[in-house]
Amino acid sequence: MIAQHKRSTDPDDYQDLPQAIGVMAKSFVDGFVIPLHSHERDQLLYGISGIMHLRTEGEAWIVPPDGAVYIPAGTDHSINMHGDVDMRTLYIDAPVGTPQLRTMAVVAVSGLLRELILALNEEPIVYEPDSRGGLIAQMIELEIDRANELSLNVPLPKDPRLQRLCAELLADPSDRRTLDDWSSVAGASTRTLARLFEHDLGMSFNLWRQRIRFHNALEALSRGEPISRVAAQHGYRSASAFSAAFAKVMGMSPSKVAARAH
Repeated sequence: MIAQHKRSTDPDDYQDLPQAIGVMAKSFVDGFVIPLHSHERDQLLYGISGIMHLRTEGEAWIVPPDGAVYIPAGTDHSINMHGDVDMRTLYIDAPVGTPQLRTMAVVAVSGLLRELILALNEEPIVYEPDSRGGLIAQMIELEIDRANELSLNVPLPKDPRLQRLCAELLADPSDRRTLDDWSSVAGASTRTLARLFEHDLGMSFNLWRQRIRFHNALEALSRGEPISRVAAQHGYRSASAFSAAFAKVMGMSPSKVAARAH
């Protein structure tokens, strides 16, 4: 049995709690990697600072400032830290949350949800349902239900022809080669590659590459690079055009990301 007021940084201490939600605080330095693993409970990973990159068997995910990632129980995943990450992890019993969040998703963290997570971390690990901790946990459930999903996942291919193409783009998102140019690299016709992107990844080549580029841009903005420079580096002729496209895909403006870097 966990001591009532002990704060643990061992995830195993949160898997058999008597209540629906437990929160763990843990910090990681830039570049730290948590290898492939899974948990018995669902998780909501929220970084107060820094950016998290997650990989599952079939997808890559980025968790930006003011975002959190929901991970269903039993999902194998690894995490790479970009910048120093001050993480709060909610370990959630399966009945909590809406049905659509039984699948992996990055969601926007409202100001209220952020404060509730921080407040629950001030409570004992084990708390009674009618205590302050219990009431905060109930509010967290409501806020998770209301959270807006962000399109911050990048599906990864299974077809070996796409794997070669996508591996090079993941290594260099600024690569401007067209699908015609990639044909010789992948060993498939342009038409076949276009069909494989739609069938295997559920989106066009241009949309997949845009997501990769915006993931890369988000990291650059978080490092404090000027928006105009980031826009130019990612193929946009103006900062305004980049900002509009970035906000539409990432669910937040570049200026908001840049503001969090200072």
